Amino acid sequence: MQTTVTPFGELIRDWRQRRRMSQLDLACEAEISTRHLSFLETGRSAPSREMVLHLCEHLETPLRERNRLLLAAGYAPALPLRSMDDPDLGAARAAVERLLKAHEPYPALAIDREWNLISANGAVAPLIADAAPALLAAPVNVLRLSLHPEGLARRIENLGQWRAHLLHRLRRQIGETGDRGLAELYAELAAYPTLPHDDTVHRAEDLLAVPLVLRSTYGLLSFWSTTLVFGAPLDVTLSELALETFLPADEATAAVLTGTI
Repeated sequence: MQTTVTPFGELIRDWRQRRRMSQLDLACEAEISTRHLSFLETGRSAPSREMVLHLCEHLETPLRERNRLLLAAGYAPALPLRSMDDPDLGAARAAVERLLKAHEPYPALAIDREWNLISANGAVAPLIADAAPALLAAPVNVLRLSLHPEGLARRIENLGQWRAHLLHRLRRQIGETGDRGLAELYAELAAYPTLPHDDTVHRAEDLLAVPLVLRSTYGLLSFWSTTLVFGAPLDVTLSELALETFLPADEATAAVLTGTI
């Protein structure tokens, strides 16, 4: 089998355009001549390894894409890509588990770049227990679990708002990473049929802070969500790891989760 490798020049041009930068913008940022940048993009000049990483830094490309650009330019990847089960990531895995545990009794989970569940604390299981078994089979995709008609969607009180919020986040992620797998996921999620209560009116400015409101046997549970990431990661896997944490948005929810009612 032959693998087609996209030329470095095409890749760097694509990332420059994705960042809405002209050749002059990037050349000024990177302190190189527009002529040299043009030659790199057209393949008339070959970049050094240092130049590849220099341009990636100014384009703020994801670490995974920096490896791809290096390979396209004929160099070995600079950053390791490992599974979270790799022994070398044992300390990071332990740190993630401690953070998830520390967030109890409030829900928190760790996800990879494709929104697949890596781990979750004990407060998550009761909230997703009634989802269809197929949605809970590994690998569990938390966006699919949230928005599928047989997942949490049927219990999300403000489904229209929450759906728009998640799709907005996913669109931004696709724009930042150019990930085709995420684009396919977006198409799947956007095609899900609406549910009878999926009629919430929303505007773009309403998406800045949208609560997740779930119906439960204790009544409505309302959460604010936040996202935590590793600072200055030097590993592709860690750079793509995120912790999604949920805090009570009202006193009634806090009372249910802390067992004070």
